[in-house]
Amino acid sequence: MTALDRPLTSTLPRARPGRAWVGVLAGVLLVVLAATSLFVGVSDVSPVSVLTGGPDGDAAFLLVASRIPRTVAIVLVGASLGIAGLIMQMLVRNKFVEPGTTGVSEFATLGMLVTMVFLPGLPVVGKMGVAAAFGLFGTWVFLRVVRFVPVRQLVLVPLVGIMLGGVVGAVTTFFAYRLDLLQSLGQWSQGSFATIMAGRYEFLWIAGLMVVVAWVAADRFSVIGLGEEFATNLGLDYRRVVAVGMVVVAVITAAVLVTAGMIPFLGLVVPNVVSLVIGDNVRRSISWVAGLGAVLVLACDLVARTVRMPYEIPLSVVVGVVGAALFLWLLLRRRSRAR
Repeated sequence: MTALDRPLTSTLPRARPGRAWVGVLAGVLLVVLAATSLFVGVSDVSPVSVLTGGPDGDAAFLLVASRIPRTVAIVLVGASLGIAGLIMQMLVRNKFVEPGTTGVSEFATLGMLVTMVFLPGLPVVGKMGVAAAFGLFGTWVFLRVVRFVPVRQLVLVPLVGIMLGGVVGAVTTFFAYRLDLLQSLGQWSQGSFATIMAGRYEFLWIAGLMVVVAWVAADRFSVIGLGEEFATNLGLDYRRVVAVGMVVVAVITAAVLVTAGMIPFLGLVVPNVVSLVIGDNVRRSISWVAGLGAVLVLACDLVARTVRMPYEIPLSVVVGVVGAALFLWLLLRRRSRAR
């Protein structure tokens, strides 16, 4: 019995009582954090300075050219990575996977290295396409490997993905070091919104388009989370839906990588927290995952900007610390429930 054939109770849709107040709270937090993000930074950009023109007349320009694009990019990254993790968990039927724990991000980074070596003059959209192709291949490799892994515990599947990603990451680092591209690759892959401004974030709308695709196919992802045999008996084209899910995950990962870098743990912890609140139905939870992902990234970005002002901590560091703590809590919680 393989990982994709074995039914996992953690991925079966569960009904949860209505908790509308949680959704309202998340929406309010999203609006408040987004508004706060517009006016936090080294330069003096406040509602008063925007209305009066500021001391040099630059407040409105900075708001339009830097603060609004950065806030929009943060919301798009948080929503899209959360949904990518949700889809990945449905494809593998395991709650502890996301693009960062399945090797998809490492394959996409390898694609970035390939463009640096062989196509250095390629525009950003071309780099994103190559990274998406490598990410798609990495998703396919992971799904093929997991099929032949006898799974007895939920944590074994992400361990396999982490080992696969470690091997690919080691190969990428080796060639980047030998070709003196390690620093350039690190700048691309380090998760940070410090360089986001108008003209530098628009490719994230492609990730937003993939969110819409996932939203349309949400019911189908819920069905494939029950297993291939069950989905086929219901008349669903299992392989086609899996292919759509793979494309969505790969494109989102590539778009975020070439724009803001890698953000760890986001696609892992957000769907699990939402699952604890409303269950595993993708149609119900997809809006919650998008909203909570955006709230988490906005909050972490504000921390990254204010802790060492006027300097800025990379967002990936803050999200990594918070995400690791949440992941350990989820892991210990499931273990205690299993006992």
